[in-house]
Amino acid sequence: MPASLPQLERLVLTDGGLETDLIFNRGIDLPHFASIVLLRSREGGAALKAYYRSYLELARRLGTGFVLESPTWRASPDWAEPLGLDQGELDGLNRAAVELMRSLATEYATEAMPVVVSGCIGPRGDGYDPGQVMSATEATDYHRHQARVLASAGADMIAAITMTNVDEAIGVARAAEAADRPVAISFTVETDGRLPTGEALADAVRAVDAATDCYPAYFMVNCAHPDHFAAAFRGQEEWTKRVRGVRANASRCSHEELNAMTELDAGDPAELGALYRDLLDEQPQITVLGGCCGTDIRHVTAVAESCVGSPV
Repeated sequence: MPASLPQLERLVLTDGGLETDLIFNRGIDLPHFASIVLLRSREGGAALKAYYRSYLELARRLGTGFVLESPTWRASPDWAEPLGLDQGELDGLNRAAVELMRSLATEYATEAMPVVVSGCIGPRGDGYDPGQVMSATEATDYHRHQARVLASAGADMIAAITMTNVDEAIGVARAAEAADRPVAISFTVETDGRLPTGEALADAVRAVDAATDCYPAYFMVNCAHPDHFAAAFRGQEEWTKRVRGVRANASRCSHEELNAMTELDAGDPAELGALYRDLLDEQPQITVLGGCCGTDIRHVTAVAESCVGSPV
């Protein structure tokens, strides 16, 4: 485990919308939106490598660090049965995902380009709908298993992606602490900038910090368009300093509208890059830049070149 995470000290990139890119742009079937199943075959593993390499090459070109987010968002225990796996097989795929990330990190990491391997943990239910909300204790018990598997496989950190409610975010933070790994908590918000359970982003950040003695290394926002959450960051309130990453959607559509779509809304990469630049001008503590649903290498390139600048 690194003594400190480089993204706390410098700008880093991460990838875009892995699952939407693979499904809509590359024609790869992902049952239950689970990219973890690709590691069941050599061809699937090669597709994942090709996907991540494009982003690593971008980071190398622009001179940033990189966070390799493992393809394990939908690989917690409840998803074993729907994916036709037993728990042992799912654990093996979680380990294989981290091993793939470690091999890429070994290939690309240099002193000038640090690469962090992050073990991705998604919500127990849907990423857009909180469904039946667990207590923080229940969430800790549920997510502890995957966190331990990812940590034992060699993940440098844990990232809770598309958290829809405070209690589950607290649970993942506590599970990461039990696994002796730093953790990033990333909330998804609706078009009004609030969590699907209704809390303001500021209140959610404060609540997790209060319940975990500020254990998360930092917070992020993902799976929403910048227009949906930019207003929440107006001013320099103390809580905003805890938000260090943004992985926005390409589309301005609501989660309900996105769920109903049969074609991808890729938005405007150049406009997205400019919106990130505006956000960083107001919130310079943001150091982790990537994308979420509907984004691909075009969007993250536009974001990176807008915020980092193109090399001369």
